[in-house]
Amino acid sequence: MALLEVDNLTVTFRTASGPFVALDGISYRVDQREVLAIVGESGSGKSVAMLAIMGLLPPSATVKADRIVFEGRDMLAMTPRQRRQIIGKDIAMIFQEPMASLNPCFTVGYQIGEVLKYHLGMRRGARRKRIVELLEEVRIADPIHRMKSFPHQMSGGQCQRVMIAMAISCRPKLLIADEPTTALDVTIQKQILELLMQLQAEEGMGMIIITHDMGVVAETADRVIVQYKGRRMEEANVLDLFANPKSPYTKGLLAALPENATGDRLPVVADFTPDGPAAP
Repeated sequence: MALLEVDNLTVTFRTASGPFVALDGISYRVDQREVLAIVGESGSGKSVAMLAIMGLLPPSATVKADRIVFEGRDMLAMTPRQRRQIIGKDIAMIFQEPMASLNPCFTVGYQIGEVLKYHLGMRRGARRKRIVELLEEVRIADPIHRMKSFPHQMSGGQCQRVMIAMAISCRPKLLIADEPTTALDVTIQKQILELLMQLQAEEGMGMIIITHDMGVVAETADRVIVQYKGRRMEEANVLDLFANPKSPYTKGLLAALPENATGDRLPVVADFTPDGPAAP
């Protein structure tokens, strides 16, 4: 059963030099218990698409779509208040750069507690108990002490775990992880990915992982969408994508993996369309 369906999503930003099309007719479908990876280089519109669905883009953005349906509910027809009841509760997002996403003025416990208070109406004692449980769940040592810490008093990996705790606090049905391992060392990256996949399996969540790392895709995804300059280049089962990529852009991404390097330098790659390189 489809958890999220998005048809023909377009996002345009107003700029001083005219409209800039960040997304050009992208469509998504995520099923229950499925892990969808959206992969592409920086600037391909991966995060913009998710922020558009969450309703978190700035006023300069114009969002248009034929359909955005979550669990059979038309999100385009919802009022802002109705949408806020879903966002953060049923659809949650782990934002890129946790040190920048967490508020430096409040303790991490307070920030997790605000989510519980707003969406679940928990009282103070119940919130405190749940915060400790969540920090334990994401494997933060000494959670009673750590919940009183400010973001700058924690490492990047710990802040990422706090972001995960905040995102799963209301047991969402769809979890969006935006570059969840960016700026973390290799050991911590592996721990974070293992944690996410464990939580996804235990809770039965649908998950969207946004990344430019094909290794992360191979390790986590059931299905993959490849994006380039706001357009979809290819969509395939993860095994099929690695075994038999169709798009020249996907082939270029896979050829750029270190284990596939055969020369001293990467070739200069032209702009792509879904059918191949664009005409010069």
